[in-house]
Amino acid sequence: MSHILVLQHVAPEGPGRIATALAAAGIEPRIVRIDQGAAVPHTVGDARGLLVMGGPMGVYEADRYPHLTEEIALIRDAIARDLPVLGICLGSQLVAAALGAEVRPSGRLELGYLPVTLADGASDDPLFAGVSPAFTALHWHGDVFDLPPGAVHLASSAMTPHQAFRRGRAWGLLFHLEADANQVRAMSEELAADLARANADAAKLIAAADALTSRLGPVADTIFSRWAALL
Repeated sequence: MSHILVLQHVAPEGPGRIATALAAAGIEPRIVRIDQGAAVPHTVGDARGLLVMGGPMGVYEADRYPHLTEEIALIRDAIARDLPVLGICLGSQLVAAALGAEVRPSGRLELGYLPVTLADGASDDPLFAGVSPAFTALHWHGDVFDLPPGAVHLASSAMTPHQAFRRGRAWGLLFHLEADANQVRAMSEELAADLARANADAAKLIAAADALTSRLGPVADTIFSRWAALL
């Protein structure tokens, strides 16, 4: 079976709905559990693409997390091979950094189910074309990135100018569409300090995840199935 590499940084932030789209396309996700000590591969090898998931660390913390430098090198390897790349949350920041953009703390947390507005560049994007121009998604980040040189701006939120981008066949999505209510519950438990910093209520967040799953499903499934089809 054809496969892709998946870099996972923390237990609750697995591929979720993306894995469902991959299975439908006949693609096996080979998950590298960095949080469990797995080494970052030096090359994508014969993988058909690369998926980089979220996590609580910052791109600029490579002194504490040396694997971040290795991940950026792996992302560049995949991009050089013109393979489809998708980064979610921290993954989007790593893709942005690999493409030469600055990633930095914003000074505040954007956390909760909040609106995303698509930019003009999304209208003919291979993943976002025809998707509702505004939808609600889960946000869970304190870092932001500049638009990488040569990239197409795809989405923004009220708090964050750059929520999604594409350059070539590499995409970065700062927001989460892959997480269902069970994942949100697990994130709320493992990353409880973030909720406290953002003065957010775990029960309300989980209730919102339950309520919005059916509404967000078609948006998520469209985007992720299109990405899987590129593989």
